[in-house]
Amino acid sequence: MVAEKPSATLPQHNVVLFVDGLGIGKKDRSVNPLVSSSLPVLEELCGGEIFHKKHKSISTSISEVRAVRATLGVPGLPQSGTGQTALFTGVNGAKVFGRHFGPYPPAILRRVLQEKNIFLEFKKRGKSVIFANAFPQPFFDYTSSGTQRLPVLTYSCIVSNVPLLTVGNLLTNDAISADLVRERWKEFGHPDVPTVSPREAGKHLAFIAKNYTLTIFEYFLTDRAGHTCNMDIATDVLERLDQFIGGFLEEYDPTTMLFIIISDHGNIEDLSTKSHTRNEVPCIACGSGRKLVADRIKSLVDFTPTLLYVNGHIVHYTQ
Repeated sequence: MVAEKPSATLPQHNVVLFVDGLGIGKKDRSVNPLVSSSLPVLEELCGGEIFHKKHKSISTSISEVRAVRATLGVPGLPQSGTGQTALFTGVNGAKVFGRHFGPYPPAILRRVLQEKNIFLEFKKRGKSVIFANAFPQPFFDYTSSGTQRLPVLTYSCIVSNVPLLTVGNLLTNDAISADLVRERWKEFGHPDVPTVSPREAGKHLAFIAKNYTLTIFEYFLTDRAGHTCNMDIATDVLERLDQFIGGFLEEYDPTTMLFIIISDHGNIEDLSTKSHTRNEVPCIACGSGRKLVADRIKSLVDFTPTLLYVNGHIVHYTQ
């Protein structure tokens, strides 16, 4: 990263919507559900047409869209463990480990996460942070066994003393369900959790974010849907996501908030294969500092240093 002065106007609130397995694919309705689904909010953010391989560098009055490299200079298909480490630390996890690996970070990358992850970096600078996903009791039962098989963001919270949110937070609308609408909480042993619409959940995220410098929410159903190669499942997951983003945008303040949508690798954009893809991933930035963010993020490793930079902190990471 080049050392230069950040923007004079810094965002007061940074909101990251991490969408697992969302790549930039071909404009082909037969394999790319992003093209065939009804996604009016995302289409508006992309200038009237959803991003694809020939429409991926976009500037509108409200957003900036750029293509971000997810391959990290390593052969093979990108995976979540190494890709998310790169995204949320600024360290090239695939090169450190020697290959792409997932879904969980291996031991050598867990050590990296213990030393520098996005939550920890913001906390070191006196900033407030929250991971907005709610976790049911069976998850806490699982982690109490001492397992290390955890996704990057969840593991980062645990090693950075960032509290994981519970059903209690969900009931007061101070957390978001991983599926947005809270459909499965009864199965998890929480029968009193009411369902909400994706748009309501998006509004809840905006309200939560007003209380923190950094808010991150992880939506992993896109990656799961991509592995099914089922167009109906993928369409449902994407259309829920679009409504969720719409609800958020109705409540957020673009003068004080920076809102970023980003992914770790491609998958759902190509249902002709059950595997991940080597496609670039979208970075969609809205609000305060959006163009600075969009122009600086070329690869996954640029994300965390850029977010720190746009908040007034110069960082130097050696890749």
